Amino acid sequence: MTFERQKIGEILVKIGALAPAEVKLVLEQQAVRGQLFGETAIAEGLIREDLLAQGLARQFGLPFVDLSRFIPDPDLLSSIPSELLLRFECIPLERTGQALKIAIADPTRVRGLDDLEMLLDETLELQVAGKSQITALLERGQGAKQVLQEVSEDFKLQLVKETDKGEEVLSIEKLTDDSSPIIRLIDSTLYDALGKRASDIHIESGHDGVQIKYRVDGVLFRATEPLDGRFQGPIISRIKVMSDLDISERRIPQDGRFKVRIGSKSIDFRVSIMPSIHGEDAVIRILDKESLAQDLQGLTLDVLGIEGRELTGLRRMIREPYGMVLVTGPTGSGKTTTLYAALTEIYNEQEKIITIEDPVEYQLKGVVQIPVNEKKGLTFARGLRSILRHDPDKIMVGEIRDPETAQIAVQSALTGHLVFTTVHANNVFDVLGRFLHMGIDAFNFVSCLNCVVAQRLVRKICPNCKIPVQYDRATLEEAGLDYGKFKDYTFFQGEGCRECNGQGYHGRTAIVELLDLNDDLREMITSKVPVGRLKEAARDAGTVFLREAAVSKALAGVTTLAEINRTTFVEQVKRT
Repeated sequence: MTFERQKIGEILVKIGALAPAEVKLVLEQQAVRGQLFGETAIAEGLIREDLLAQGLARQFGLPFVDLSRFIPDPDLLSSIPSELLLRFECIPLERTGQALKIAIADPTRVRGLDDLEMLLDETLELQVAGKSQITALLERGQGAKQVLQEVSEDFKLQLVKETDKGEEVLSIEKLTDDSSPIIRLIDSTLYDALGKRASDIHIESGHDGVQIKYRVDGVLFRATEPLDGRFQGPIISRIKVMSDLDISERRIPQDGRFKVRIGSKSIDFRVSIMPSIHGEDAVIRILDKESLAQDLQGLTLDVLGIEGRELTGLRRMIREPYGMVLVTGPTGSGKTTTLYAALTEIYNEQEKIITIEDPVEYQLKGVVQIPVNEKKGLTFARGLRSILRHDPDKIMVGEIRDPETAQIAVQSALTGHLVFTTVHANNVFDVLGRFLHMGIDAFNFVSCLNCVVAQRLVRKICPNCKIPVQYDRATLEEAGLDYGKFKDYTFFQGEGCRECNGQGYHGRTAIVELLDLNDDLREMITSKVPVGRLKEAARDAGTVFLREAAVSKALAGVTTLAEINRTTFVEQVKRT
């Protein structure tokens, strides 16, 4: 007895994916295009890829699998040659005791799948998934590095060297053999990091080998399983060659930079090499200025996540004719971006805005931006003095690091300029102590100060894998929340998916603490009132502290309790 397989068109009609008249149209176009039925239907825009995959699964009596939230096992993925995965358009799902489960896009390739089974020397259990889902997993999943190393033939990085005459493109072939696995490893790491929105690449050597990590949204995660320790030397040497550093020097730190062109896009990378007990480690900072410029289009304070009273108060302060707007927080808390958003909002052609920064990270239209160059003697203090002779209306000082810069900035604010600046401190009250310890007169300082903004960045829950959760007593009390009040409250968290690299978070938002200085607070500061009383007065004046702002973001479902505990102290406020 012969088994006659049902036609795919009939199955798609039966499951409601196509109308009978559309089947006839597809058959006509199929004869013209010379493609398979399903490919023709998708090309004509008559059917979604996932419905075709369901139809093929039913036609061949195989299970259908949705891979939209599937995260591949990196060990399983790396155990199969990537050229086989691409040639047969499949992704391994799991290895059971008897067989290897794989997802395929086209079950009609029976002979090819027999070949794959023979090449792998394993029994295969087939499931059907959408072709684009499989392709995306191969490109963007945990095995992206292996695929990029072995398969991407048209992917080329061009190293760009800046000279006095402009930019010179250095062909990688001139520097070393392009077929070297180390070259391809570094190139694909840079490419993969850009695709995952990384801000930094960390290459760490340890007793278990070389570990490559990416910093995404302020948090590190592993890019690959540890590489063999013997690759540590060649990897660091390759990075030194790209950065024009001394390859022979391994005992002292070295800093460098290089520029890479991918297609028509140029990206700057800053490199720091540091000796460690296992050899040398490297950190590569990614400065994708073109992407940043796109992100800065339409940049405003509310886009950063600043809301409510803080947004209203800060917008009022940045429009004052003179004084100082001070933003504080640790490294990487978004201080500079906040000041850029403020400058973007107040920019007009009637006033001159000048900035001095180290370095100039983003280029702002219509704003004169000066980079600090300490090797040539252009410090913040010296540059700020020159800026004042350049007839500015508003000034931005990237960071106040020393008493001289602080003194000039305060004098500028007192003499009719609006000064925007940042300083490293944990909260708005620590800033006051920092300036007073620099020898700044307390009366002059509080007279010129319009407001102080303390800022942190918290990761936002990934919208693609966001699920509701409820927390137990221990978790709520650890976060400083009252169990009786919040035991039935629905919070949210991310499960982890392909879009967020399995982290459960995608993107960041700002939480801010705004101290709007009124006359009472100014008098208390000059009288050297204890910080505890200052906090009480600030709270009475309407200041919302960082922890309270963070809790409100968690209650609104923007972020998680774990994330706000990571970035703020519980003991800053009374239990909510």
